[in-house]
Amino acid sequence: MKLVTSLGLVVKGVLLMKKLALAAAAISALFTGTASAADLAARPYTKAPPMVAAVYDWSGFYIGANGGWGTSHNCWTNTSVIGIPLPPASEGCHDADGGTVGGQIGYRWQAGAWVFGLEAQGNWADFRGSNVSLLGAPLVNRSKIDAFGLFTGQIGYATNNVLFYVKGGAAVTDNRYEGLFLGTVVDRAEDTRWGATVGAGLEYGFAPNWSFGVEYNHLFMGTNNYAFNFLGVNTRNDDIKQDADLVTARINYRFGGPAVARY
Repeated sequence: MKLVTSLGLVVKGVLLMKKLALAAAAISALFTGTASAADLAARPYTKAPPMVAAVYDWSGFYIGANGGWGTSHNCWTNTSVIGIPLPPASEGCHDADGGTVGGQIGYRWQAGAWVFGLEAQGNWADFRGSNVSLLGAPLVNRSKIDAFGLFTGQIGYATNNVLFYVKGGAAVTDNRYEGLFLGTVVDRAEDTRWGATVGAGLEYGFAPNWSFGVEYNHLFMGTNNYAFNFLGVNTRNDDIKQDADLVTARINYRFGGPAVARY
């Protein structure tokens, strides 16, 4: 009987100890959870860092090459023969066209989406054309542009690595004018003439520091009077009006970083 009583007391003691252990664990968990919540409440709220986008920057010096096609429209008006002034008489017009290749160097700076620049361009050209003079069927007038240069300012608008721009400034052409009689040159005049140019272009940054584009320019070269000579003797004088159109593909290398980080 005593043994049974003792066993009963032991079982009750074990059950009581289990209840006390569970109560202690519950109280510990309660205080631990409260502390963790307090820690979280005490910590300042931190936003996730914003994403960084790489934006193409057009600023910097650049150098490049270009090539394409051009045409020059020339109208000749005779004003004198062997030094004797005559009433102006049209000799007709013709287009002188052909290929061109050259290079350019410039500087751009970017303010927001707007891009401003200065550029100098020099090209070799082979623009040739002729027509039979309206003053005499055997006489043929021929024009040739050997080279040209453009000195321009630019204003553009960039959408990341795509740039649209317009340009304008001064133009210069190196010209040769000849009269041919039955295929033989009988008189000649040469000149470097200055005028103005306006144009527009589209350029695409396809790799770090490299861009490719296409460009159109119109040259307003005005009217100049030329004294034609044969063996040093003045044969005639002509007013020659000239303008030109150019379409070129361009590739540029820009010195400086390819992009800036913006948030």
